[in-house]
Amino acid sequence: MSRPAPTSDDASAPFFEGAARGKLMLQRCRTCSATFLPVQEVCTECLEADMEWVESSGEGTLHTFGVMHYLYHPGFAQELPYNVAVVELAEGPRMNARIDADNDSLEVGMALKVAFEEAGDVHVPVFQPA
Repeated sequence: MSRPAPTSDDASAPFFEGAARGKLMLQRCRTCSATFLPVQEVCTECLEADMEWVESSGEGTLHTFGVMHYLYHPGFAQELPYNVAVVELAEGPRMNARIDADNDSLEVGMALKVAFEEAGDVHVPVFQPA
């Protein structure tokens, strides 16, 4: 069995189209320049609905992580133990991702850079040590 994969919809299509090109895309408010991930219809900072998609630097910091030793889904059987992390992007938003590194080498605060891997019909961000 393969790992579960996200699906693209109208709201997230620019994110997944960017990922297919190796670009991490974020939403940015045209009014106040706040950046977001996941997709927002309205800016949570200034409440304006004038959003655009922009390319992220792809840089981030490991905010926190956990190492999964229990099999929650059969698609991850070959990957145990695997990590689940929260990455704080240089632009501010935090996102969940996997860190493509030995679990023993992970340290909160370490510098990361984005990479992408195929997941079903889409590409998803993973991070590597910078």
